Amino acid sequence: MRIAATIFLTDRTLTPVRIARSMEERGFAALYLPEHTHIPVARDTPAPMGGELPEQYGRTLDPFVALAQAAAVTERLRLGTGITLVAQHDPVDLAKRVATLDHLSGGRFTLGVGYGWNVEEAADHGVDWGTRRELVRDRMALMRALWAPQPEGYIGEFGSVRASFAHPKPAQPARELAGGLPLHGPRTLIGGAAGPKLFTHIAEYADGWLPIGGRGLSESLPVLRAAWELAGREPKALQVVPYAVQPNPGKLAHYADLGIEEVVLQLPSAAEPEVLRTLDDFAQYL
Repeated sequence: MRIAATIFLTDRTLTPVRIARSMEERGFAALYLPEHTHIPVARDTPAPMGGELPEQYGRTLDPFVALAQAAAVTERLRLGTGITLVAQHDPVDLAKRVATLDHLSGGRFTLGVGYGWNVEEAADHGVDWGTRRELVRDRMALMRALWAPQPEGYIGEFGSVRASFAHPKPAQPARELAGGLPLHGPRTLIGGAAGPKLFTHIAEYADGWLPIGGRGLSESLPVLRAAWELAGREPKALQVVPYAVQPNPGKLAHYADLGIEEVVLQLPSAAEPEVLRTLDDFAQYL
């Protein structure tokens, strides 16, 4: 099982360069970073974990800038977003950023896709909360047109792009959707709570699921696998990566029994000494 980690990097934590080098030296598989552009002070949306929202949510570094630094100082460490709030981005601009990072890192990038939880944050980006899932689906299709090897246009419900020259292309090769159709772009995992709409979208345009915490997988995985196979996808191609996990040997053994091949552990959003101590503790699971 590959052991990765995620951390809220901020202006008060250790740097992307330091965490990336430290993880590669210890043999971790990947570094995933979250995204929030801002946290409105006046907010009716409750914190997803309950209680007060931790300070790091409003201090988070831009994940693409931070991961570019991490890519520049590592050779093997995979890099990912956990997650990118696709609805809050211009898709043409985001397609360029994703492709550039995957190209420069030699195909080491995983695009974690999320729909978001903060209504006020999304509203400042002009997002209609009720249609955000459909907006993300549409923007992913538009980006895939720009990642195609030959100029390819796209006309969708929320946006369109002309057939264009758009380089660099992502370094990762295309995979197969149902019917042998190509899935262009980097490895893509969708985050979110288990449910039929989420599982349908995963089967339609992603490589797998990024469930936060990893609870309830024994019940959810058969449902996801059924949706995946109904969409005509290759069963062995499905990837499920539990995210932001607080590890213990029993939990990781359970994941292994479920056929899970990668787990993302949660590091503290803290100064360098505390983060490195936690990395050393997590190294027992490598």
